[in-house]
Amino acid sequence: MSDNLINITVDGQKITAPAGALLLPVCLENDIYIPNLCFIEGMDDPPASCRLCMVEIEGENEPVASCRCRISEGMVVKTNSDEILRLRQVAFRLLVSTNDGRCKFCIANHSCDLQKIGKFLHQPLRTKRLRHIDRDYPELIDEHPFIVYEPKKCVLCGRCVYVCGQLEKGYKLDFANRGMDTIVSFFGSDLDPASQDCKTCLACTEVCPVGALSSKVKWQSFIAEVKIKEKK
Repeated sequence: MSDNLINITVDGQKITAPAGALLLPVCLENDIYIPNLCFIEGMDDPPASCRLCMVEIEGENEPVASCRCRISEGMVVKTNSDEILRLRQVAFRLLVSTNDGRCKFCIANHSCDLQKIGKFLHQPLRTKRLRHIDRDYPELIDEHPFIVYEPKKCVLCGRCVYVCGQLEKGYKLDFANRGMDTIVSFFGSDLDPASQDCKTCLACTEVCPVGALSSKVKWQSFIAEVKIKEKK
């Protein structure tokens, strides 16, 4: 990325930023919110898998994913057109069609990116426009010595996989299976001395936008609190 500063226009706002910077973080840094789930600052090759960050660029025939778009001098961008809103709403409905939507029983309740995006797009977490798809997975996978995974909450954004790959500590996270059967899986053994690194790392749980990954300590504490509240 160049250190040369260039000028672009986003929703009528003039912005100065380094040439070649990715459009999504440039907008976020300038208080222009664009919904996103799969992007993390520092990515060289963002996956653009959530399709929530689509924008219109003057001169382009079709909307583009802002997380993969490099800015150039004079670029004119619209992030809030009716067409962009429609595309984001469709993408959001597809995401939540496989989500369990039980916010009350989620450790990320009130701090969940999916809730934030749903509010921004005026979309419920349980949509009636698409049939809910209940993926055939257990509610909880706790084979990891320090982390629990709730696959029915997972939006397969890949943040955890990316961060784990960058840090290269302990267990390895990656996607397993294909299509509707895709899941985040742990590769490693708690007998491996390197797995102890996960105990102090837990970076994958920190970047999860929906609470699908949690440390076992925090998750057990949360469940205990839920049970106490239910008894009252």
